[in-house]
Amino acid sequence: MKKIGLTLLTAFVGGAMALGVYKVIENKYADNMSLEDKQKVYFASNHSVNPSTTAMVSSAGSVDFTQAAAEVTPAVVYIRTTYASKSEDSQDQFEQMFGQMFGQRMRPRGPQMASGSGVIISPDGYIVTNNHVVEKAEKITIVTNDHRSFLAKVIGTDPNTDLALIKIEATNLPIVKLGNSDAVRVGEWVLAVGNPFKLNSTVTAGIVSAKGRNLGIVGRGNDDEDSPFPVRQQEPSLKKGIESFIQTDAAINPGNSGGALVNTAGELIGINAAIASHTGSYEGYGFAIPVNLAKKVLNDIKKFGSVKRGYIGISFADLSDAEVAQSIKTDKTNGLYINSLIPGGGAQQAGLQTGDIITKVEGNTVYESSDLQERVGRLQPGDKINLTVLRGGSEKNFTVTLKADAPAPKAAAVSKSASELFNKLGASFQPLSQAQKAKFKVNSGVMVTQVRPGGIFDDTEIPVGSIITSINKQPISSVADMDKVITNLRNGRLIITGYYPDGGSFSNVFEVQ
Repeated sequence: MKKIGLTLLTAFVGGAMALGVYKVIENKYADNMSLEDKQKVYFASNHSVNPSTTAMVSSAGSVDFTQAAAEVTPAVVYIRTTYASKSEDSQDQFEQMFGQMFGQRMRPRGPQMASGSGVIISPDGYIVTNNHVVEKAEKITIVTNDHRSFLAKVIGTDPNTDLALIKIEATNLPIVKLGNSDAVRVGEWVLAVGNPFKLNSTVTAGIVSAKGRNLGIVGRGNDDEDSPFPVRQQEPSLKKGIESFIQTDAAINPGNSGGALVNTAGELIGINAAIASHTGSYEGYGFAIPVNLAKKVLNDIKKFGSVKRGYIGISFADLSDAEVAQSIKTDKTNGLYINSLIPGGGAQQAGLQTGDIITKVEGNTVYESSDLQERVGRLQPGDKINLTVLRGGSEKNFTVTLKADAPAPKAAAVSKSASELFNKLGASFQPLSQAQKAKFKVNSGVMVTQVRPGGIFDDTEIPVGSIITSINKQPISSVADMDKVITNLRNGRLIITGYYPDGGSFSNVFEVQ
């Protein structure tokens, strides 16, 4: 009996020591961990996760959603955003003076507000939502499932995928486990969790209706009007969106944007983003961004401040469109016809040619453009991708090394104190390297890594790559320095001094409300 007791005591002490060391390592390296690594730490050390969820059946074998709903709901948040009121033009002033006289209903004045949903994916406060939920917001308020309220900062956004990563200052938050959207099957049961019509923590159920939907609603770009093909698509650029939506008939309504689409095991498989409707409300068609694409985008934003996107270097036409196939006189009904190559791009260097038809990516059949774009969207510049093309009646395999569109420096974390004004700046930053300091001949500064629409930097045309050396005549070497300055403004005035990417200097004065 004593031996058994001694054995149990030894095991308990050993386990406690291991957990203590684990926690020390976790805290020490937390800032440099990817979001997926943070999740592994959370689920390895948090014993509150219900073990029975691992036994759930992902398809029609389980119709009891109570376990999954209980796991996910605490980690889905309500997002309330505030926007500055638009400046009044002469028509607005006329309306304000005479509108009531003629019985005309007045438009509301003052700050505008909107709402949406978000999903906590890291216990230290990282939240994923849609770009369109937080775009141009000056103030972002997060309300958790247990009714706590926080101000959030925008770490970065990606209009190309309609994703955004924001953060609140909190610890030990419940999170949703990241799943595998590649393993999702049509007909599988899913839950949509969010805050439609400001109805907090709403859960709806349905099935996966389809995968790989390309709706043409994200990052609409300017296609070449002189193209010989009725439908001409290009690789995603800064003006093109990456779409490969998971379609579901789980009820999704306004306010669900940025919320969770999960399987019956409570794993996040998509971020709810859009509905197809004639009325603006649910009509049976909802769409979510696959989580495997979101993982790459969010980790890039956390690590670099913006997305490092790789490109094959082609323009193509989608043969799933019958008119396109007819215009190039082919009987192929799927695949992508290469109509041009970017000089020096990865495709040209790998040996692809104009007129090739891409039939497979990584051995998987390409039925339409989303099959290629979503796969490429997960990769970094320098990564390799295997393509199979049809040329001269036979298939050939090529390995393409993706090329970078533009460098994306690493972003820095910021404190909670300046959340609202930081969002109003509408930019992301990182400290300067020694080489950058030498190039611009400065001793301190931060580089602008992202400029978001509607912010101060966007309005004053301070571009990505600019250097901020001082704010209100105080030297700036980090985002923490910016926090200290912008939270102690005098007379609401902000003086930002620095250099444009070409070396030209600027000193802009802003009146901050």
